[in-house]
This record gives sequence, C-alpha cells and structure tokens, in this order.
Amino acid sequence: MTDPDMFARGLEMRRQVLGAEYVDANLNGTDEFMMTFQKLLTEWAWGYSWSRPGLDPKTRSLINLAMLTALGKYEELSIYVKGALNTGVTVQEISEVLLHATVYCGTPAGRQAFRAAHKALIEEGALEKPAE
Repeated sequence: MTDPDMFARGLEMRRQVLGAEYVDANLNGTDEFMMTFQKLLTEWAWGYSWSRPGLDPKTRSLINLAMLTALGKYEELSIYVKGALNTGVTVQEISEVLLHATVYCGTPAGRQAFRAAHKALIEEGALEKPAE
C-alpha cells in the first residue's frame, strides 16, 4: 500500500535534488513490476527521509556521498554527486567528504569514489576535463 501524499512529496524532493529530467526518465521507462520499487524509493527515501526537517538537503547529500563510498556503490555515487551540486554542495566539499571517507573506508574505496565523482563533476561542467 502506498501513501499518495508521501509519493508526491518524495517526487518533488527527488526532482529537486536529482533533477526532473533524470527522475522523469527513470519513471517513464518503468513497467508495472519496477514501479513497485520506484514507489517505495520515492515514498521512503525521498518523501519520508529526505523531506524531514532535521537536516537540510545539502547535509543529506554529503552524508550520502560518504555512505555510498563506504558501501562501494560508485555508480550511485556519481548520480548523487550531480544531486549534491543541485543542493549547493561545492566541488571542494565533495573532495573533503570523499577524503574523509577514504580515511575510514580505505584507499581502494576512496580511489573509486574519487574517480566516479571526478567523472560526474566533469559531465556536469563543475570541473574541466584534463588535457590529454
């Protein structure tokens, strides 16, 4: 059973953080089977957790970057790097949180996180592509 109010609130927050184009593409390409997951994700993660007043979206973004590094979820991390920029996180803050996560999660995790973040930051135009 889903909560339509929580879904609507979550969808608004999800679009605010990740961008409407990204979110809508995820939802538009979803069949009935996967929509079950999309509803759960949108209601719980975005409608309940991200929409709570205790932390602002910028802080939640920084926490997510550290957790995704710890979990080794680098593809997700690159999505949330883009979202972090939308919540006002700076490139320097992303670097600092990944550096901090590297100390606690280990250098292999940190290396992969930095690589994923670097690629995402270049794609978003927050960093210039290095000269070849």
